[in-house]
Amino acid sequence: MPVEVSRLSNGLTIATENLPNVQTVALGVWVKSGSRNEQENEHGIAHLLEHMAFKGTSKRNAWQIASDIENVGGEINAATSVETTAFYARVLHDDVPLAIDILADILTDSKFDENELEREKQVILQEIGAANDTPDDIVFDHFSETAFRHQTLGRPILGTPETVQSFTSDQLRSFIERQYSADRMIVVATGRVDHDSFVREVESRLGVYRAKSSATIPQLAHYVGGDYREYRDLSDAQVLLGFEGRAYHVRDFYCSQVLSMILGGGMSSRLFQEIRERRGLCYSIYAFHWGFSDTGLFGIHAATGEGGLEELVPVILEELAAAGERILQEELDRARAQYKAGLIMGAESAASRASQIARQLLLYGRPIPTDEAMERLSNLTIERLTDLSQRLFSTKPTVAAIGPVGTLAPFEAICDRLPRAPTGLRKLAG
Repeated sequence: MPVEVSRLSNGLTIATENLPNVQTVALGVWVKSGSRNEQENEHGIAHLLEHMAFKGTSKRNAWQIASDIENVGGEINAATSVETTAFYARVLHDDVPLAIDILADILTDSKFDENELEREKQVILQEIGAANDTPDDIVFDHFSETAFRHQTLGRPILGTPETVQSFTSDQLRSFIERQYSADRMIVVATGRVDHDSFVREVESRLGVYRAKSSATIPQLAHYVGGDYREYRDLSDAQVLLGFEGRAYHVRDFYCSQVLSMILGGGMSSRLFQEIRERRGLCYSIYAFHWGFSDTGLFGIHAATGEGGLEELVPVILEELAAAGERILQEELDRARAQYKAGLIMGAESAASRASQIARQLLLYGRPIPTDEAMERLSNLTIERLTDLSQRLFSTKPTVAAIGPVGTLAPFEAICDRLPRAPTGLRKLAG
C-alpha cells in the first residue's frame, strides 16, 4: 500500500502505511532536533530530555506511563540521534488511541520534576561511565569528535558528567519550547492502520501544538579530520580510519553507501576477505557510511590484537587505493543486491518502516518509494565508484584508536600512504 500523508493546519505532518498482513501498529513522533541542535551550554540536554519525557506528566506519573502501555501488551521507548529525537510505541490495532494519548501527553505536558531529574541524571552518568569503559563503543565518539572538532556534530550524544549534572528543569523546558514545534515534527504509523482514523486521533491531541518555534538552523558542519590515540592496557586495539562522507541529498550518497558495502559490507567484501580471511590480521573489520543533512562520514573499523596492528592499516590503505583503480562488475552487482535486500527486509518490519518513512519526510519532505531507490542504485556504474574512491580516499583522514596502539603508524605516515587524487579532483564532487 502507498504511504498516505496529511498535514494539519498547524503544520504537523502525519503519515501512515497500511500493512494488511499484520495485526499490530508501530507509531511514533519524530522531531527534527537532536544533539547538534544544542547550544554550547546544553551538551547532552537532548538526550536527557528524551529520558525525562517518561518521568511524569500532570495526567500520569512515571509508573502510570509505563503500566498504561504495558497493561495492553504494548511497548514504548525513545531515541536521540545527532539530528532527530524519536518517541515511539508498538501496540495492537485497537490500542492505537491509547498510544497516541500517551505520546501526546509526554510531548505536551511533561512536568520535569526536580527529584526525577536528579535521579535520571545519575542514570545518564552511569551510561557515560559504561561507554567510557567500552573501548569498541567510546572509540566511535572520539572518531566523530576528531572528524568534526569543536562542533556540535562531533560531540557525544550523552554529554559529559559536568554538563549533565548542571541541567535544570527550566533548561529542559526552554529547550523543548525552542526546538519542538509542529512544523518540525512527523507522526508516522505503519501496520494495521486506517489513515483517516489515525489523522483524527492525532489531530484531537496534537492539533493545537505550537506551529513554530524559535529554533535556528544548526551551523553547517566543517570536516576537519585528524588523529586521536589512547593507549590502554587491553588485549586488543580498536581502530577507526575515516574520511569525509556525503550528505543525504547529494549525488554521491548512494554511491558512497554501495562503496562501503564493496569494501567492508559482509564476509565477501574486500577488506574482510583480504585482511581477516587471507592474512588473519584482525578478528573484525567492516566499512560504513553515515549520512547527515550537510555532510557525512565514511569509515572503516577494525579490532585486532597488538601483533597485527602494525601491518593492518597499511593493508587497508592498499585496498582503498585499489578501489580507485578497479572495481569488478560482480562486486557492484552483489552490493546492489545487499542494499536492495536490506530495504525490502526493513520494509517487512512495521517499526523499521515507520522509522524509514519519518526519516525520509524529515530529510526530503516526502516518502521515497522503493522503486525510486532501486532506480538510483541501478544508475550506479563502475566508473562512478572508482571515481568516488579516487576522490574520497585522497583527502585528509580521521584516525581514532584505543588499546595497545604503540605500533600503529604515525598519522603523517598514514597520510603519506594515501592515494593521490587525479589533477583537478582534489575536492569531493556533489
